[in-house]
Amino acid sequence: MTGWQMLFTKEIMRFWRVVGQTIGGPILTAMLYLLIFGHALESHVKVYDQVSYTAFLVPGLAMMSLLQNAFANSSSSLITSKVMGNLVFLLLTPLSYWHWFVAYVGAAMVRGLVVALGVFVVAAFFTDLSFAWPLWIVVFALMGAALMGSLGLVAGLHAEKFEQLAAFQNFIIMPLTFLSGVFYSIHSLPAFWQGVSHLNPFFYMIDGFRYGFFGVSDVSPWLSLGVVGTTLLLVASMAAYLLRIGYRIRN
Repeated sequence: MTGWQMLFTKEIMRFWRVVGQTIGGPILTAMLYLLIFGHALESHVKVYDQVSYTAFLVPGLAMMSLLQNAFANSSSSLITSKVMGNLVFLLLTPLSYWHWFVAYVGAAMVRGLVVALGVFVVAAFFTDLSFAWPLWIVVFALMGAALMGSLGLVAGLHAEKFEQLAAFQNFIIMPLTFLSGVFYSIHSLPAFWQGVSHLNPFFYMIDGFRYGFFGVSDVSPWLSLGVVGTTLLLVASMAAYLLRIGYRIRN
């Protein structure tokens, strides 16, 4: 293997060794959300015509799980290596910053996509899903996973303690994912909160992803694609730059 392939494989094996925690746990959590909210609100909430509320929930829960786990993989791996002191062994290798970026973000994408696929497989036992535009599903899944893997790198590079990373996840990632339209359409919100929702890039990832299943969405999928693509470019560029200068890893 080349250097980046070895690092990529090491990152894959890192989360695969505890697959029950890193894959099984998030799938179980998503299914609990589906069962509780779907059972409680199925007969009371109607979002799209010809789409049950349970079916409406599944893409949102799958994308939410994908985003959270892609972020968690790259950020937790980096901060663990920094705190444990074994990051020095990577610094001694001739790997370039692009090798680091591809390996960490690539492994984060794999974990996020595997979790999302697991959510769909289990959800298939509870509701029927349609696939109106499969290409949109693939595009937003890959872009969302790459964006959050890159953001996880930024958070992992910036944090020097586990508490700092936990604060980033609890006060930024979790609120943005839960307030992105996973459980509701933003058209059900007052005008002010609809405007606030349009400032949340997570909303565009979930809304564009959901469009691939039902062919309907709260905003144009092309607008979502533009917002997500721009955000991905900015975050990935920042992560690559911080790796290039060795931000908080070379001193």
